[in-house]
Amino acid sequence: MCGLETTRPTRRGLLGRVLLLVGVGMLGAGVADAHFILLTPASWMSQDSSGLPEKIGPCGNEGGGIPTGTVTAFHPGDTVSVTINEVIFHPGHYRVALAINDRSELPPEPKVTPKGADPCGSAAIENPVTLPILADNVLPHTTPFTTAQTFRVTLPTDVTCTKCTLQVLEFMSSHPAPCFYHHCADISIQAEAVSTTSTTAPTVPPSSTTTTIVGSCSTPRCSVEAVVEGQACGADSIPAAIRHKLDRAPTLLDQAETSSSGKARELRKRAKHLLERAGGSALRASLGKKPKLSRDCAKAIKATTDQLAAGL
Repeated sequence: MCGLETTRPTRRGLLGRVLLLVGVGMLGAGVADAHFILLTPASWMSQDSSGLPEKIGPCGNEGGGIPTGTVTAFHPGDTVSVTINEVIFHPGHYRVALAINDRSELPPEPKVTPKGADPCGSAAIENPVTLPILADNVLPHTTPFTTAQTFRVTLPTDVTCTKCTLQVLEFMSSHPAPCFYHHCADISIQAEAVSTTSTTAPTVPPSSTTTTIVGSCSTPRCSVEAVVEGQACGADSIPAAIRHKLDRAPTLLDQAETSSSGKARELRKRAKHLLERAGGSALRASLGKKPKLSRDCAKAIKATTDQLAAGL
């Protein structure tokens, strides 16, 4: 099973180093076409409410979107949280691949075998996976999801780049050819800077609570990833609605950097609103008899979003 860890141990067929974080939902019958939106990492291209552009590979190259200019930073060996929202259902699964130097390095679409009247009967699955493929047969499903889905893939430990391409490919069966949709995220993979800061822990009164964000972050996106992947939240599955706000706010701030002054003010205002909502939602998610977040994680998210919002 290629080192698979999953929150649903009875589910079979996930390949690659993938941690499934959100369960599969059940709805009614599907419709005639399928679309998905890449929520995280931030897409290289703007997407409409149906996920377009996504029909032409390798990255949804049919036009109609606006490049976001976003490059999400990671380190060698990091786990990447990939969140997709399948807004129009078809049976199928997902594959994740990495191009280090150029998108031409991305693997071709898998071979498809028709089945009866279905030209998209099944697709070849790589097992075990090898670069450039990071994971295959992710989120296999025959019924619609009820929520956005998040899974994790692990980056290679021996690769660095300033602008790699992470491709998320959707295979759809019971669908007219072509059988694939495509989204990509531009990412960087750089070694962590060695900190020269003293590691001596400050004295804290026994009654107080501290929230520590590990590492030095110079961007909002780095701050968000530091808390989500950090010690306080490492064991938590962040609810998709909260995660979407946390990821969307840095994207808006990135866009503000290259926008006119009036547009930039509007983007920062929207980002601040999202950060404030994410912090409040995190605290509420830690309450009740069946909390969706641990209190430490909720407090860490709130402290980070408050700090970022205050700077806007």
